[in-house]
Amino acid sequence: MNIAIFSVTEKGRQLSERAAEFLGGEHKVSRYCFHKHTDDNAAVFWNMGSMVGRLFKRSDAFIFVCACGIAVRAVAPLLGTKADDPAVIVMDDSGRFVIPVLSGHIGGANRLAEVLADALGNTAVITTATDVGGQFSPDSFAVANGLIITDLAAAKEIAAEVLDDEKVGFSTEYRHGGLPDELTEFGICRTGIYVGTETDVKPFDVTLRLVPRNIVLGIGCKKGTSAEAVETAVSRALAEAGIDAERVREVATIDLKAQEEGLLGFCGRREIELRTYTPEELMAVNGDFDSSEFVRETTGADNVCERSAVLCSGGKLVLRKTAFDGVTVAAAEAPVYLDFERNVL
Repeated sequence: MNIAIFSVTEKGRQLSERAAEFLGGEHKVSRYCFHKHTDDNAAVFWNMGSMVGRLFKRSDAFIFVCACGIAVRAVAPLLGTKADDPAVIVMDDSGRFVIPVLSGHIGGANRLAEVLADALGNTAVITTATDVGGQFSPDSFAVANGLIITDLAAAKEIAAEVLDDEKVGFSTEYRHGGLPDELTEFGICRTGIYVGTETDVKPFDVTLRLVPRNIVLGIGCKKGTSAEAVETAVSRALAEAGIDAERVREVATIDLKAQEEGLLGFCGRREIELRTYTPEELMAVNGDFDSSEFVRETTGADNVCERSAVLCSGGKLVLRKTAFDGVTVAAAEAPVYLDFERNVL
């Protein structure tokens, strides 16, 4: 996660330093201190609202060490939808409370607050109803398991059913652990969750379809290929295969292409990671792949896109090598296991 921590007072600066030290091991953390109370490891701001505005689109979470009102006024003009807004957390500068204010489930603010509270010795103040009651949350389940929420209205209705102690149906072909008490795979339910990729499957009157983000693209390209050319090739390949582009979680290729600007630009635009492998690693992958002697002589591997997709995903090909204007694209589907106890962070 990209996390921005803001502080206003000297005590807040010290607390922000502790929070950044703890979170920095696993996340990219940047600190922003009011100009009167700063240090060499933080950026300085005079107007919090302006600084937050510059960071809003590229941050996954904001932690404000200040009064709630200051934080709310800083983010309020920038808010969009529940699905897109970053997590917003407030801590008092005395270090007593950690309060998730926005995007508790989808943005992970609730879990981040709990993690911070445990690390800093604070108290996490969670106010979302399902968390307070220790009940199943469709939003949290989806985010923790890498599932795309296709209908926020349906998710809200299901959460309401859970709070009213109504059974919610569950349907999927993927492997999963024991269901929480609120869900059932048997009987007739008005509302329910379907985890899968079939758009015409609707087992309940109100069906929340959660789609796995488990597609890994394998991409090969000529040197100097533009990001636009990669984008065009990927879009055409996915469209012809009937694969939703939102399901793509990673891109894989050979290590010779690790600094290819077109690939890096494509991944940057889509905010997905580029993973690279040596020719030896690719050639060690078992499977039925389209083999090219020219590609082997050039790169050391007889097929870059198919082999890298399978290796990175640990799954099977769902789109074989497809070529467009010097770009080769393949796609593999990673195995899915639905864990109802998995946390967001």
